[in-house]
Amino acid sequence: MVIVTSPTGLRDLKKAATRDALGQAAVRLGKQLGFDAVTADAIAHEAGVSTRTFHNYFSNKEEAVLHHIEVSALEWFELLRARPATEPIWDSLRHIALDLVADPGRDLEDTFAAARLIEANPALMARKLEMHHSLTRKLGEAIAERTGTDIDTDLYPNLLQMAVGGAVTSALNIWITDPAGASTPRALIEDAFDQLRAGLPEPHPHPDMSEPNRGA
Repeated sequence: MVIVTSPTGLRDLKKAATRDALGQAAVRLGKQLGFDAVTADAIAHEAGVSTRTFHNYFSNKEEAVLHHIEVSALEWFELLRARPATEPIWDSLRHIALDLVADPGRDLEDTFAAARLIEANPALMARKLEMHHSLTRKLGEAIAERTGTDIDTDLYPNLLQMAVGGAVTSALNIWITDPAGASTPRALIEDAFDQLRAGLPEPHPHPDMSEPNRGA
């Protein structure tokens, strides 16, 4: 069977690819040169397009760097909407998190590079916080829709999105400090979800930790 893609569909794919390329170029140059030294011209050149094309997609370099954050957040929203409606919400969110980290086309180290670049620049952090509010609300609305709750009056969808976001971030932060270690991103995220669903029971003391000095 031959699948025919419409011209409109091809144009949309090309636009998305160009937007992604510009976002990646902005992060790359920010790492190499420092964000203050990056210009729209340089980002366009790095991505192989004109400066005019850059401005067709982004108003400024800050938007280009933050593109990855926006795409990732919207991806959660779309993937949750695509999960079976009868599936328990915890199972849906766990599937999404595991599928995302297992995606061979996703470079987690690039994701962290973008995050570090944003955290190091106050202007970017301020823009990220503005964006974060609207994006997390969209995910919260999707959770509320699935669970029969209200994002504005119920704690549950708000708490759940914050808990899941924190779990994934914590797991990947541990992995990035020792990417060659025994724990994979998948294993760490599975452990994080297991602990959340168990109500975060108190952990057993780490075997490498010495007993506290009770006489001090």
